[in-house]
Amino acid sequence: MTGGSIAVRRLSQQVRLLSSSRSSMVSTFGTRLIGAPNTLEHRVFIEHNGSVVSSFHDVPLFADQSNGILNMIVEVPRWTNAKMEISKEEPFNPIKQDIKKGRLRFVRNCFPHHGYIWNYGAFPQTWEDPAALHPETKAKGDNDPLDVCEIGEQVGYVGQVKQVKVLGIMALLDEGETDWKVIVVDVHDPLASKLNDIEDVERHLPGLIRATNEWFRIYKIPDGKGENAFAFSGEAKNKKYATEIIHECNEAWRRLITGDSPAKTPTYEIAVRNLTNPNSPGLVTRNDPTYANLPLDSRQPPAPIDPSISKWFYISSVQV
Repeated sequence: MTGGSIAVRRLSQQVRLLSSSRSSMVSTFGTRLIGAPNTLEHRVFIEHNGSVVSSFHDVPLFADQSNGILNMIVEVPRWTNAKMEISKEEPFNPIKQDIKKGRLRFVRNCFPHHGYIWNYGAFPQTWEDPAALHPETKAKGDNDPLDVCEIGEQVGYVGQVKQVKVLGIMALLDEGETDWKVIVVDVHDPLASKLNDIEDVERHLPGLIRATNEWFRIYKIPDGKGENAFAFSGEAKNKKYATEIIHECNEAWRRLITGDSPAKTPTYEIAVRNLTNPNSPGLVTRNDPTYANLPLDSRQPPAPIDPSISKWFYISSVQV
C-alpha cells in the first residue's frame, strides 16, 4: 500500500472516530462578539451551546463520518478587506484583526479583485508545523492552522463554522514558508453535488482557479512587497493530494495539543488551553480563571474604515 493510500485510510478512520464522538457539535455553533469591528479591541469567540470553545483546538475538524465533510471556520467573508485570523497566542483562540506596525491590517484591492474573492478561513485542529520541511515544496510550515478558500455562492460571516467538502489544494510559498490553500465548497451550495474534485471547479466555475492563483501572487504588491510564488508551478493539486495534506496537518496539530511538539519556543508561543482534548496539557475546566473571566458579548456597530481601503491598485507586472 502506498504512503498516500495509507494517509487517506488513516484520515477516514479519524473521520469515523471524531464524528462519532463529536457529531453533536456540528450545528450548534455561534459567535460571541467583543467590541466593534475595525478596532484593536475587537474579538470573535466561537461558542458551542452558548459557551466559548477554542476555535483552534475544540471545534472538530471532521463533521460527517460517512461523507467526508469537514468544518471550516470563516475568518474573512468574501469581498471584505479586514485581515481577520484565529489568534494563536490568546486563550481559547478568538478571531481578531491582524496588526502590522501597530495598525489594523487590511488587504488591498488589486484590480479587478475586491477584497478576498472567496470566504477565507481555516480548518480547526490543523497546524502547519514550522519545524517540518515538506519534501515537495522544500519549505517548512508557516506555524498557522491550514488555510481554506470556500468558493460557494453565499457570503459567510466572521466566526461562521461551515460544513465543507474538499476539492483541491494549492501550495503558496510565502516568504520562504509553505502556506497551503485548500479549495473547498460549502455542502449546502447549489453546485456542491457537481463539485467533487479540482477539475470540476474549472468545468463549473471557469476562471476561478486562475484568479485564485493571481490573487495570492499579487495581493502584497500594493504594500511594497514582491510577487508571491507557488510550488508545482502554480498547479492546483487534486482532492486526494489535499486530503493527505489535511491529514498531515491534523497529525501535526495532535502532536502540538498533546505536548509532543512544543507550544512554546524562542520564536513563538501558542495558546493550547482547551475544553475537549483529554490528553492535552492545556485541558482546563470551565472553572479555570482564564475561562471563567472571558468577556461577555459586547458587540457594537463597526467602526469607520479609512476610505483609502477602497482604492483600486492596478498591477502590471503579473505573470500567471
